[in-house]
Amino acid sequence: MRPSCRCPCLTAELEAEAAAIVQKTVTALASEGRTYVGVLFAGLMLTKDGPKLLEYNCRMGDPETQVVLPLLSSDLYLVMKACAEGKLAETTVEWSSESAATVVMAAAGYPGSYKKGAPISGLDAAGAIEGVTVYHAGTKMAEDGRIVCNGGRVLAVTGVGASLKQAVERAYSAVNAIKFECEEGAMFRTDIAAKASIV
Repeated sequence: MRPSCRCPCLTAELEAEAAAIVQKTVTALASEGRTYVGVLFAGLMLTKDGPKLLEYNCRMGDPETQVVLPLLSSDLYLVMKACAEGKLAETTVEWSSESAATVVMAAAGYPGSYKKGAPISGLDAAGAIEGVTVYHAGTKMAEDGRIVCNGGRVLAVTGVGASLKQAVERAYSAVNAIKFECEEGAMFRTDIAAKASIV
């Protein structure tokens, strides 16, 4: 079972093309006698000529991971342990049948120049919404104990639900509960999953 956060535009044909790109790398590593154990995170861009590889990261990417891992039913530790011991092929990795959507909240001006230090309110209310997890990225605790903006990508808000529609609604309900207390406010996309057929 695969996680339901996958893009509806990812057809079987596109998935096969993407897999072939990554397989070339894995095959080349093996041909050189290089054993690689861990995460190989491929940054792919879909173009008119098909998927193109932009980069590899030897770690889990975010916010991509923050929309995938909430749907992992298996124990992540046991999956990683199986990788380290060379037993992944013997391990069943289970996924939830639910859907997930993540909205990144960024500081105004990102990825260019942006201000730091704006207090963030509404985090408790957002986190209390069923199926919602708020991930901190560019935050810090100020001397007065308040959480403030301290980076460009400040928060990632993930909603999980029985359908993609519900997941998106939960994510945006949480986003709307959170305020960056500065004149510019938070910057975030309002069209996450808008092109998907969400039911």
